[in-house]
Amino acid sequence: MSTVADFYRDRSVLITGATGFMGKVLVEKLLRSCPGLSKIYLLMRPKGGHHVDARLDELLNSKLFDQLRSSCPEVLGKLVAVQGDITLPGLGISPADAATLASNISVVFHAAATVKFDEALKLSLQMNVLGTRRLVELCHKMEKLVALVHVSTAYCNCDRVEVKEVVYPPPIDPYKLIQLVDWMDDDTFNHLTPKLIGSRPNTYTYTKALAEHVLVQEAGSLPLAIVRPSIVAAAWREPLPGWVDNLNGPTGLIVGAGKGMLRTLHCRGELVADLIPVDIPINLLIVTAWHTATQRMKEIVVYNCVSGIERPVRWGEINEHGMIALRRNAMNDVVWYPDLRFTQHKTLNTIAVLLQHWLPAYLMDAAARLAGKRPIMVRIAQKLDRAASCLEYFTTHEWRFCNENVQGLWENLSETDQKTFNFALSALHWPTYMEQYCLGTKRYVMKEELNTLPTARKHLSKMWWIQQAWRVLVVVVAWRLVMLRSPAARRAWYGLFRLLVRLLTHLPILNRI
Repeated sequence: MSTVADFYRDRSVLITGATGFMGKVLVEKLLRSCPGLSKIYLLMRPKGGHHVDARLDELLNSKLFDQLRSSCPEVLGKLVAVQGDITLPGLGISPADAATLASNISVVFHAAATVKFDEALKLSLQMNVLGTRRLVELCHKMEKLVALVHVSTAYCNCDRVEVKEVVYPPPIDPYKLIQLVDWMDDDTFNHLTPKLIGSRPNTYTYTKALAEHVLVQEAGSLPLAIVRPSIVAAAWREPLPGWVDNLNGPTGLIVGAGKGMLRTLHCRGELVADLIPVDIPINLLIVTAWHTATQRMKEIVVYNCVSGIERPVRWGEINEHGMIALRRNAMNDVVWYPDLRFTQHKTLNTIAVLLQHWLPAYLMDAAARLAGKRPIMVRIAQKLDRAASCLEYFTTHEWRFCNENVQGLWENLSETDQKTFNFALSALHWPTYMEQYCLGTKRYVMKEELNTLPTARKHLSKMWWIQQAWRVLVVVVAWRLVMLRSPAARRAWYGLFRLLVRLLTHLPILNRI
């Protein structure tokens, strides 16, 4: 028997952010591993003209739910879409739905947030800070609530070298900043953003730090815990090895490098890359809710869900494993042979970007226009440049994240629960994981089935020969330029050539001797 799974029996759960990357995995895991739960309410907003019920159907059509659809489709009927929006007062929930939630919900997982690093500060405040405050207001009305688990980020305190499992003082009083949202226009907010966030790299980490402070101030007697994942990446073991559904973070770099378009990145390869497979924080979230409800902690407990302490891997190793995987499992229609290099110096990387990203992009678009085709390479280069800029802070800095609370929670689990809700990384083999990650990106993000691999590998082999020919051409052109401009270089070359001729002339004599 699983103690954790049994805890969820006959209980109802509310999840915000269920259509996001982590939210989808959380929904699937709860349905699969906690079959006794009563209902899962999903706070969703209409989008693109689609009602929340249509969005729920779209969610369930994901490959993520294939196993459940085939083995126990009846559990999918436990999902209930609730129309709402965290940017609206009262979360935009109708009075009837609010009453239903207040009388039925036992566990809340708050994962809704804007995770865009370059999001406008005003919108980021509305979603990450005000949205959290509004959810807490709703939670105070829930009669059966035994656990509220908030999904934060390990980087909300990235201005510190060592990050412990505590809520640190905020960079600014969030309530004063919230007051500005109602009357300050967007342009003024955008102008003030660099001064407000200070040493923080983006609005995402800044507002997530403010949200934690709001939780401390507003939670009161609520049974609250905070889980802070680091860089969330593709699934390791479940529900599908390598599953990922977006281009955020490292996945965008994998696509860019795999297609041969991303050639250089400002990164310090010797630094620890704190990637965490998505199934690890999801299992931790589920266990955290159980522990929060059954232990009734007097203080808010924070869990740093990270890999750098238990199973560290460096950016250079990630790149090495990734390049091997991308060459073995080629993507379709690569434009150049995958060969991503890290450059530690920003100026040198800027030069490399101009020569290896922008120049080829403009040349290929010019060729496309002459051929009557649509030019797209410059637009792709712009996206890659923006993605690399967003990640630059994290690929050039390193942190020490403490995770004693996570380790202690693991030790308190039974052997059955450790197997069912595994969040230990001791068995993680990074080369194998990166192989799965690259394959998952090809299948689930790029929608390229594995039966296309033979054709893709053949095209990749052609690209390898083209790359070698290009390198020879560059060397020859550079040599010719040097020879034309430097008499000393010409004298040295002719001297070397005469020496080689003499050696070859005397070679038969040497052989006879």
